[in-house]
Amino acid sequence: MTVPLRVGAVILCGGKSSRMGQPKHLLPFGNETVMQRVVRILCKVTQDVVIVAAQDQDVPELPESCLIARDDVTHQGPLSGLMYGLRVLDDKVDAVYLTGCDVPMLRVEFVREMINRLGNADLAVPFDLQFTHPLAGVYRTSLLEKIEELLDAGERRPRKLIESVTSILVSVDELRGIDPQLDSLRNMNSPEDYAEMLRVTDNA
Repeated sequence: MTVPLRVGAVILCGGKSSRMGQPKHLLPFGNETVMQRVVRILCKVTQDVVIVAAQDQDVPELPESCLIARDDVTHQGPLSGLMYGLRVLDDKVDAVYLTGCDVPMLRVEFVREMINRLGNADLAVPFDLQFTHPLAGVYRTSLLEKIEELLDAGERRPRKLIESVTSILVSVDELRGIDPQLDSLRNMNSPEDYAEMLRVTDNA
């Protein structure tokens, strides 16, 4: 009998939000903040959610089940953020869905499909021609030691992790069946991005 995969989520709250001009995760989106929306969506699919934030970074009110991990050194990139998240969830789940805090159009079906694509691999990430999307991937908690080794060696690029373990690269074209416009991969980097997402969501 196959044991169901226990999957959590890691949301990276870091970043300077320099192009946005204000913290992206605290921006209102409907009757909640962007981060609250992302958490709510992920809680429908995953059983444990960890927010990785800087030491002095504010986070909105979240469900009691959410855990907060504070990184010791800020702005070290997603690989470092993933490490902090995995440290919290290492003994709680088998794998995690990794995402940024600025993807309010994330779809439950997209997250579920990426989890299903993991199979027996170490990780699964969407792939678009030459580019991978590490902040929309699923990573086994068993990768923690490998990630720590890479960071200790001064390597911060998620691509290096993807190249050094058993990875599933999921073509974004294969994901359009459940997310036609690939909204789950759209993040907010500027006020224009934010305004457009609000407009699309209001008209949906």
